[in-house]
Amino acid sequence: MRFDDIVAKVKECDKKTVAVSVAQDEAVLEAVQEVKRQGIADAILVGDERKIREIADSLHMDLTDYEIIDEPDMIQASLKAVKLAHDGRADMYMKGVIDTKNFLKSVLDKEVGLRTGGVLSHVCVFDIPGIDRLLFLTDVAFMTYPTLEDKVNIIKNTLPVCRACGVELPKVAPLAAVEVVNPKMPVTVDAAELTRMCEAGEITDCLIDGPLSLDLAVDPEAARHKGATDRKIQGDADVLLFPDIHAGNLVYKAIVHMVKVKNGCILTGTKVPVILTSRSDTFETKVNSIALAAVVAEEMKDRK
Repeated sequence: MRFDDIVAKVKECDKKTVAVSVAQDEAVLEAVQEVKRQGIADAILVGDERKIREIADSLHMDLTDYEIIDEPDMIQASLKAVKLAHDGRADMYMKGVIDTKNFLKSVLDKEVGLRTGGVLSHVCVFDIPGIDRLLFLTDVAFMTYPTLEDKVNIIKNTLPVCRACGVELPKVAPLAAVEVVNPKMPVTVDAAELTRMCEAGEITDCLIDGPLSLDLAVDPEAARHKGATDRKIQGDADVLLFPDIHAGNLVYKAIVHMVKVKNGCILTGTKVPVILTSRSDTFETKVNSIALAAVVAEEMKDRK
């Protein structure tokens, strides 16, 4: 499956609705306009209505068919927007011009937020030229120094995203600088334990093989050259599980800024998918992230 296939899959589902927190943002409104045009999703815009309409006018965006909830206060706007997802009126929740810290506070709000009792983590899905499948990178933006238990939860949060994108039994590669266990490198010990847990049935619905270096995880030719023919993953990993946020974020930004790719990102472990894009993300990334959230929302609904 490629990203174009994700968009096509969205159109086969019931039409989704995204609640936008503090929607007076040009880039976000452009993305919302495009997903509505493509039939991917409708939107409920929460924020300063006067500013929303001013920006929409500058974009020649017709707001006739949009529900707008006027709330000039950013904190209150975020709480009203997240409540729409909490109450089932919206299938996804998206960050607008509000800062990330306060946006996440609304996600975690005990009364109207999207807590499930589990760990939250971030998943980025890449469609990279030269790789014959989608790659799922996690966690590149949210979890700083995940413990072994955190990594188990990150994997579990990623699996519904994989299934929504057509990967029923994803191959998960816990990454390290080397592909052998070295007690002086704790991330390799964690990777080996995750592999054992999967083999013992403690982590299900995926295949885990680690530790793996990045080249062995994504490049079959490198796996052959290194003689890694006994590994369960030989350059065909679906999920790249990073040891910490530094490794994940550096790889993410290297791909985004050096390669012509399609990608979308969501926050997982929540009641509904959360679209947490950066202000530096492209228009296409924002559109792709909404499409990704829509197919994940459908997957979550089907599982329920």
